[in-house]
Amino acid sequence: MSKGHECVTVNTDVDLRLRDLPLLNRRPDIALYRCLDRERGERLRAEHALLVIEIVSPGSETQDTTDKLGEYAKAGIPHYWIVRLDLTGVSIIERYRLDRATTLYKHVGTFMKDERSETPKVSNPIPIVIDWTELMF
Repeated sequence: MSKGHECVTVNTDVDLRLRDLPLLNRRPDIALYRCLDRERGERLRAEHALLVIEIVSPGSETQDTTDKLGEYAKAGIPHYWIVRLDLTGVSIIERYRLDRATTLYKHVGTFMKDERSETPKVSNPIPIVIDWTELMF
């Protein structure tokens, strides 16, 4: 994937280094980040991440909606999405954007699966069209 000349990639199984001291790594459910130079041994760090997505499960509600929200914001990751599921698949996507002045996320919108509404589209951090049928079990 690319945005203009910038190389970006998506991964669902990657360690994300939020800070070195004290050491804090997270493994987001989905990470969109600038391409890394793996030949030079470059590791995924917060400054590479453009968007992290956490999929809420009954056991991860507090961690995904409070703990990680604060940690990712403090680490400077520009976008954070919280995804909620129903019995058929993804039903809600809550979108947050980092306010760099406060180092806090501000809610910028929520997409809800609804057959009557238009197909959700975003332009930032990259152009994304959300096809609810692709997000079903």
